[in-house]
Amino acid sequence: MHAGIVFALIIATGFLIWKLKGRAWAYLYVAVIPFLNWSFGNVPNLEFVGGGVDFLWPGQGKTDGSVLLHPLTLVTGCVFVLRDFVQREMGHRVLIVMIAAIGWSFYYSWPVIAIASGLAFAISEFVDWLLFTFTKYRLSTRILLSSAAAVPLDTTVFLYGAALARQMAFGEPLSDTFNLANWIVFVIGKMIGALVVSSMIRMREKRGEVDPQAA
Repeated sequence: MHAGIVFALIIATGFLIWKLKGRAWAYLYVAVIPFLNWSFGNVPNLEFVGGGVDFLWPGQGKTDGSVLLHPLTLVTGCVFVLRDFVQREMGHRVLIVMIAAIGWSFYYSWPVIAIASGLAFAISEFVDWLLFTFTKYRLSTRILLSSAAAVPLDTTVFLYGAALARQMAFGEPLSDTFNLANWIVFVIGKMIGALVVSSMIRMREKRGEVDPQAA
């Protein structure tokens, strides 16, 4: 019974995306977000760096010479690139696809992580809306500025939610996931993704394929 309901919901989601003019990139986007959220709750952190450097937040104390990083932290920047391709296909209907992806995150990952992921996306969208509403920057510039403003905050929200979920489930210290090293790599990954998207948009603006004042 449960499997039948899930299968029906998957078919319904796929049909909704198709009706909204979403195609391959939209389907991939809806699959990647729940997968990444699932991974932060289930894939173990890995020890990458040694040397006794304090990679924890102030007040948490020194590490024992190791730094724990999530193996998929850096690739989170690909979400920015995927979102750009989906927006090319669907325009502002990408927000509906984003909501669907967060909805599936509640099924595949823990609610705390899904909520944190939803808040992180909401922060990014709100900052972008503020920049579009109150500035005259071209779209490619706005992508970089909104990312620079929102990424540190939405990264903090998401990583804390992921760390809290792992603490509740496994009893792990918050600092195993919510640490400065993870935060820095997460921000770098997202900003690389934003830079790629901004560069792609800038080239399309120069060719006259994209309105620089587009929302």
